[in-house]
Amino acid sequence: MWNRFLNFRPFFDLPLILLRLTGNYIALKVKNGLRIILESHIIFYPTPLLLNYSWSFGFLCAICLINQILTGLFLSMHYVPHVDMAFASVQHIMRDVNNGWLLRYMHSNGASFFFIAIYAHIARGLYYRSYLLNTKAWCVGVIMLLLLMATAFIGYVLPWGQMSYWGATVITNLFSAIPIIGEDIVFWLWGGFSVGNATLNRFYSLHFFLPFVLLGLTILHIFFLHTEGSSNAFGSDSKENINFWPYYILKDIYSLITFSIIFFFFVFFEPNLLSHPDNFIEANPLVTPTHIVPEWYFLPFYAILRSIPDKLGGVACMGAAILILLILPFVDKARVLSVEYYPLSAIAFYFFICNTFILGWLGMQPIEPPFIEMGQKYTFFYFCHFLFFVPGSAFIENKAWEYFFISKKTFDSFFKKN
Repeated sequence: MWNRFLNFRPFFDLPLILLRLTGNYIALKVKNGLRIILESHIIFYPTPLLLNYSWSFGFLCAICLINQILTGLFLSMHYVPHVDMAFASVQHIMRDVNNGWLLRYMHSNGASFFFIAIYAHIARGLYYRSYLLNTKAWCVGVIMLLLLMATAFIGYVLPWGQMSYWGATVITNLFSAIPIIGEDIVFWLWGGFSVGNATLNRFYSLHFFLPFVLLGLTILHIFFLHTEGSSNAFGSDSKENINFWPYYILKDIYSLITFSIIFFFFVFFEPNLLSHPDNFIEANPLVTPTHIVPEWYFLPFYAILRSIPDKLGGVACMGAAILILLILPFVDKARVLSVEYYPLSAIAFYFFICNTFILGWLGMQPIEPPFIEMGQKYTFFYFCHFLFFVPGSAFIENKAWEYFFISKKTFDSFFKKN
């Protein structure tokens, strides 16, 4: 009787059968879910007809983020986060690891090209007033910019060169300007009384972790973008949409090929052009560089920091220079999303771009007259753009448009409302 019971195979095969059925069900659900996401957000995603190549910079930002994560993952396998071995481990990667030089140059130049892509992406949003249509996506994007800057800064410290060490010392010291808790924050960041081994270990852990947070925010950014819809180059309320595939996928691929050609030119022929020469010298706490400057993508904000005589005021202005982007959806009352029809807004935009480039140039100059006075003047213009030029030009041009149209109702029927 017992042997007959043991030979009853379905009794023992039942868990295996249930497991297989459950696995097949889950696999089918995942497959269907991926298919739905692929179809609704990529293949059949309705995209405005009037999009130019400047919309490809968002796609290029995602590619740069993937490049940074992958190359950073392989570099972390050989990097040693210790003050006595960090610099040597980077040289080991360059000289002894198979294709280590390629990984390192793709990672270091990838950071610069990431900022090129994201600054161009922000400039496109400013020009076409994307923040009026996609306010949530814009606010998430500003948070992503802050997080990207923090990640890039702590990554710049890891090679442990002269500029890495002294840049970390200067920037982390800025937190001491915060009243009451500033000194405690600096002590916590350093892990001691100066930048040292504890600082390097903490920065290494954060630099490995923060890109994945940035990846999650990227998904949230795309979610809000697809929820609220994309703007277009003319700001019109056109309902003419086309599928994202194949039209815009092919356009993004063309942009990626062009971007990659320029990127790999720097990687193979000018890999150190965007790096500071002093960072090829191992960090020495006893020797201060004659002129401490950050990487080029921080120079405009560094110029704003130096332009304010007060330490706390400089830190506040540097942070406000980024966070001020958050107020644009609330101060810009333009009814036409694109500045194509707003000549005053277009002039203000180009003036702002030139002003930012001048601030970047001033960030490279020594702290002496006349660069101090110039920095203060162009810092003033930087904030005036967001506080006065953008809302002021929009107000004047709204009135001009209403004057030329028969009525405000007719005006709003042609263009998207704020």
